[in-house]
Amino acid sequence: MSHRWGMVVDLDRCTGCEACVAACRAENNIPTVGEEQAARGRAIHWMRVERYWEGEFPDVRVKFLPVFCQQCDAAPCEPVCPTYASHHTSDGLNAQVYNRCIGTRYCANACPYNVRFFNFFNPAWDKPLHLQLNPDVSVREVGVMEKCTFCVQRINAAEIQAKAAKREVRDGDITPACAQACPATALMFGDLDDPDSRVSQLARSRRAERLLDDLGTQPKVIYLQRESE
Repeated sequence: MSHRWGMVVDLDRCTGCEACVAACRAENNIPTVGEEQAARGRAIHWMRVERYWEGEFPDVRVKFLPVFCQQCDAAPCEPVCPTYASHHTSDGLNAQVYNRCIGTRYCANACPYNVRFFNFFNPAWDKPLHLQLNPDVSVREVGVMEKCTFCVQRINAAEIQAKAAKREVRDGDITPACAQACPATALMFGDLDDPDSRVSQLARSRRAERLLDDLGTQPKVIYLQRESE
């Protein structure tokens, strides 16, 4: 059975705590580059939480917007890759094959969401951070592009376990690191092609919107706007 994995982000629940960002870095072996290189735009963040301020003092309101790879069905990053390192999987994910990537950065230029990153250095972790590396995730070397994968290692593990149990993957079997760490349960993951899944039902909500949907990228990340909006 094929799937079409997607994510729902409830902006009414997000508090901007960035627990998702920390969990993403730990789960996917994302290196830090230091203050100086970060100032030059060389930091790597598979996930970020944007902040928007509305109103005038004292009636000021802050809005939070988690942004990561939108796993587009019509991804502009894929056709520009000369080595097919960026490609579409049968599950609808925008995958990145690291040993094919030659670092042209065409995909980063084509991505309207600014969620693809280039490795300017071989990764290094100061002690004791080197002890927390995830053995299920490859460490990317200098000169390749990387981005959010929807924690594909967890997707694969759940599919292997379901196959061993001779059953289909059930809704709720897969939880990416960001969704697992969210204390407000603002992030939900599942199969958009399953009409009974939680994300499929929420995607049909009157509050559902997609980021930069007018570009025609057909993202599979759905944002639920605030109730008051």
